[in-house]
Amino acid sequence: MIVGLLLILFFVLWSSLFKNYPVDGPKQMLAIGKGDTYSGFIDRLAKEGQVSFPLVLKLYHRVMIHDTMKAGVYEVSQGMSIRQVLNMLSDADNAQMNRILVIEGTTFKQLIEALKKDDLVTKEVSHLAYPELLKALNIPYDHPEGLFSPNTYFFAKGETDRKILSDLYQRQMKALDEAWAKRASDLPYQNKYEALIMASIIEKETSVDRELEQVSGVFVRRLKMGMRLQTDPTVIYGMGDAYKGNITRQDLRTPTAYNTYTISGLPPTPIALPSSKAIEAAMHPDSSNNIYFVATGNGGHKFSSNLQDHNRAVQEYLSVIRAKN
Repeated sequence: MIVGLLLILFFVLWSSLFKNYPVDGPKQMLAIGKGDTYSGFIDRLAKEGQVSFPLVLKLYHRVMIHDTMKAGVYEVSQGMSIRQVLNMLSDADNAQMNRILVIEGTTFKQLIEALKKDDLVTKEVSHLAYPELLKALNIPYDHPEGLFSPNTYFFAKGETDRKILSDLYQRQMKALDEAWAKRASDLPYQNKYEALIMASIIEKETSVDRELEQVSGVFVRRLKMGMRLQTDPTVIYGMGDAYKGNITRQDLRTPTAYNTYTISGLPPTPIALPSSKAIEAAMHPDSSNNIYFVATGNGGHKFSSNLQDHNRAVQEYLSVIRAKN
């Protein structure tokens, strides 16, 4: 009886703590993000079928590790046990690299705040005012918004914010230059910077990839017609810290440099960090006649070529919202 219980205990411990961590090849990199937890990490291993007794791992963490996971990119070698990996992740000194996640539509202000809070980034320029920061990075623009590429990047631990920002800038300029060189004809942009401004608006208006060129088409046609863009994300950006989660009719009527309900044409700068997909969409608008769109309330947007159809789509959207409430 006792021998049987010991065998069961040995099996549980082996299949949980001493089982090899799953590695593809001799070694692989394991990225841990800021805010990731042991509990979430263990649950993910269990969901993937890599461990059979996640409770044992959670108890081991609580009793033996007494610490939180540290953000970074760690090297896991073939043959390392799950217990060894858990122990490794509690010490940032074990990290080989750092992961920086820049989400599409993030603002430059949010990017800078993320760099400031990252303990694995050496701070050189992120504390500077924007004009001084751009000068320090040798960037020939007056405003930083939109100039840095959103994506997931891996940097050496202790890398400087100067190097990170320079790399993100070079990647964004490469994407912009390549898209500009292959742009469609008859676009209403005076230069590639205006195309970048448009890309940032497109990025903020939809998170549905298949809609990017449709949104681009609406705004491109409005520019050609001399019709105001009337896009809420530009209003929100112009409000700055005054934006608290909602915009009112008064906000739409209050002039700012970014309020496309009160100004004609594009705002003076981008309003976010656009993805390469949004940049491509700005260069290749769709060929429909649509000049309006509104959310459906169920994800995505309804596009219309005339005001009557648009007003009908607005009423449908309001009906969906009322039904949900």
